[in-house]
Amino acid sequence: MPVLRRTPQETRVLISDTSPYGSRVLEVESDHIATAAYLRRSDGHTVAAAWIANHQDASPHPDLARLNAGLVPAMPTGHTKHPKGRPAPDPRSLKVVWFEEGDGAAVLEDGQPICVIPGWSDMDRGLPGYSREALGQSPFAFALDDEIEDLGPRILQAQAFWDWRSGAGAWEGFQQSVLGHLLARLGPGGYYWHDVGRQWRSRAGGESGAGGEQPVVGVSERPALDDRSYRVLSTVGMSCQRMPTVELYEDNVAEHARIELAVATTLPSQRAGSIFPWLAQYPWRAITSFAPGDNVKWYHEAKTFPLGSGWEGVLLLDDPGRLQGPAAPDMSGFSFGGDPVQWLWLVPITEAERQFGKDEGPDALIERLARKGRSWIVGES
Repeated sequence: MPVLRRTPQETRVLISDTSPYGSRVLEVESDHIATAAYLRRSDGHTVAAAWIANHQDASPHPDLARLNAGLVPAMPTGHTKHPKGRPAPDPRSLKVVWFEEGDGAAVLEDGQPICVIPGWSDMDRGLPGYSREALGQSPFAFALDDEIEDLGPRILQAQAFWDWRSGAGAWEGFQQSVLGHLLARLGPGGYYWHDVGRQWRSRAGGESGAGGEQPVVGVSERPALDDRSYRVLSTVGMSCQRMPTVELYEDNVAEHARIELAVATTLPSQRAGSIFPWLAQYPWRAITSFAPGDNVKWYHEAKTFPLGSGWEGVLLLDDPGRLQGPAAPDMSGFSFGGDPVQWLWLVPITEAERQFGKDEGPDALIERLARKGRSWIVGES
């Protein structure tokens, strides 16, 4: 859907809402011809959009002049329930409900869905959002009626999630559940870092405005034991919400949607733990997901990489036993929201190794590291 980079002067913004993760903004714009919703990145780039309603007689064909001017599109006659138009929504009647993943949202009018822009909507691929007033499929909106059996429950689940998340004691209860699991799997805890993502948000300027406070993620240290020469640092909180975009790649979303990250190390805890402010909010900040075998490039100069000189990224492993080192602890058995939680272990890699994994695939990279005798325990390089 063609749009201007900024809202035209004759267009009103009826509602603007930033996601709890600060990475997306949902705006409903209207003029005397039509109303539409736009899902935008925090820099203003439009990711996806959905026509909501016409406010005067519809034309048999798309109004190309409006499109070329970047104005809110008007739906042609054959794709709207109300060819004569309907009044523009009252801003006081509108509410935005963000999906738990933060990559999509629904707009409610008087408590009922009027449009939905899910995570798979994509302007560049010609996939608009869904509108209650739309009929069939058009470049401007797909009919919400055709998908409400699937999208309706998702909206209710999203409302329930955010109601729970804002309730007294919600985070503390979740946190204690994860810490209890870590105690059972890794032994007594040591130091604990609260809300490591706050460090990143402060550097990125993300603490101003309505969004960007979620997710809250801590880091728990599990010191070395008599039978374990390394310490383990684990995130606490990434699994409290599903990651974005998983449904684009996996049929069984529940099996892949929730993770925590861990690193086994002989480095000082404060030093090794400084890897997590970068990674703890990454999926929700970048609207992506982490999966076994993924590698992530360090965002800054290589000399600042926390896990040692010479490394420029991390490889994420669900089975660290594929590399050298002692048997890895069994981290299975924790679930949240009915979904199993998977722990992914961080292994530092060079830029050449990262590129090799990108070109040849994660299995080839892991096999190469294993042949080199690389350990999954992170120590001095």
